[in-house]
Amino acid sequence: MAKVKTFYSCQSCGHISYKWLGKCPDCSGWNTFAEETEVETTKRGAVSGASAPPQPISSLSMEKEFRIKTRLPELDRVLGGGMVPGSAILIGGDPGIGKSTLLLQAMGRFAESGRKVLYISGEESMRQIRLRGERLDSLSDNLLVYAETSLERILSAVAEVKPGVIVIDSVQTIYTDSFESSPGSVSQVREISARLISHAKSMETPVFLVGHVTKDGSIAGPKVLEHMVDTVLYFEGERGHPFRILRAVKNRFGSVMEIGVFEMKDSGLVEVSNPSEVFLAERPADSSGSAVVSSLEGTRTILVEVQSLVCATLFGVPRRTVVGVDHNKVMLLAAVLEKKAGISMANHDIFVKVAGGIRLDEPAIDLGILASLTSNFLDKPIEHKTVIFGEVGLAGEVRAINQVEPRVREAYKLGFKRCILPKDNLKGLKKPGDMSLTGVTSVKEAIEKFF
Repeated sequence: MAKVKTFYSCQSCGHISYKWLGKCPDCSGWNTFAEETEVETTKRGAVSGASAPPQPISSLSMEKEFRIKTRLPELDRVLGGGMVPGSAILIGGDPGIGKSTLLLQAMGRFAESGRKVLYISGEESMRQIRLRGERLDSLSDNLLVYAETSLERILSAVAEVKPGVIVIDSVQTIYTDSFESSPGSVSQVREISARLISHAKSMETPVFLVGHVTKDGSIAGPKVLEHMVDTVLYFEGERGHPFRILRAVKNRFGSVMEIGVFEMKDSGLVEVSNPSEVFLAERPADSSGSAVVSSLEGTRTILVEVQSLVCATLFGVPRRTVVGVDHNKVMLLAAVLEKKAGISMANHDIFVKVAGGIRLDEPAIDLGILASLTSNFLDKPIEHKTVIFGEVGLAGEVRAINQVEPRVREAYKLGFKRCILPKDNLKGLKKPGDMSLTGVTSVKEAIEKFF
């Protein structure tokens, strides 16, 4: 006999309580608890697909096609070389950033290879999807669209069509009759995701799940959703900037450091094969506060401009505004400059920005940020064809970093003539062409070499 269970769940983190609470004890969110009803039955629905018996790992044979190409190289790069059969991929991002555009464009190209794709939308009608498909040139007889929100009818359509790839846009709009709670609630999202992932594993079919994000930028719903899937991708970008960054924050089948770069145009997303050249295209010449840093994103080396503005404050408390890098990193480097180089910025406003809308999070960019701050404070421009990278310690030392050769090669390929890097990285490093390599060991020595 079915039993009805009532509980309260936090809509931000998924914490469950059997009484209403004003503040979530797990994520400290206010007024996030919502009442949900769950119908408990003695029998669970059978999982689709037959379960294989236990086998020795040495006897398992690999499939000939372990990676399935989407025919969108930037997406394949972030996935680790392509889709893995049976994998569950979660894509999150701000509203209007281009998640649906990316998937419809990628699935349109994939369908041209002769395999069926089932694109399920709970937010748009089939005619609306057709209009977007015409704009993206993604019309194919193998791309099947289905506007539905019932999980039971979706699984029935999947069993009938037997597609090569499934797209759910979005998982928060789908509901199942097993629960009486509204679509998007914690119990609904957890149950729907579990059944879709179970089907993907049993039928060896990759499934893409589009997830909404909360105000702080994390994927809405229970955090366990990110643990259930194999890959979590975030689609990032600033409004007003045409560039979009696809970043992997979890990937069981590849690197989490890879990024894909796209440019949003009227005809859809256009892949950017050489991001460094694009990010440095509008760099001003002989401008103080501008420094070029080298960042390693997975297997790709990207040269990006870091801009700083340091000016005397007009108020009692100086302002600190940072875009594109960690705020605490910039404050740490400003403290190192004051203590180890005698450059005090305590009474100055500090503004730091990474040009192009990309976000950097790597120790190798420390020296470049420090150079940018020093250049604007002293109002001395850094030589235009100079690239700077290295990790800065609290003692004022410049530490060695990894993967130096690809950074130097990328800079030389883009026409840079001078490179300032940690002295320890010069050991065994081959100088490309006529490029000048300058090694430094401390912040004081680096400042002397900047200008």
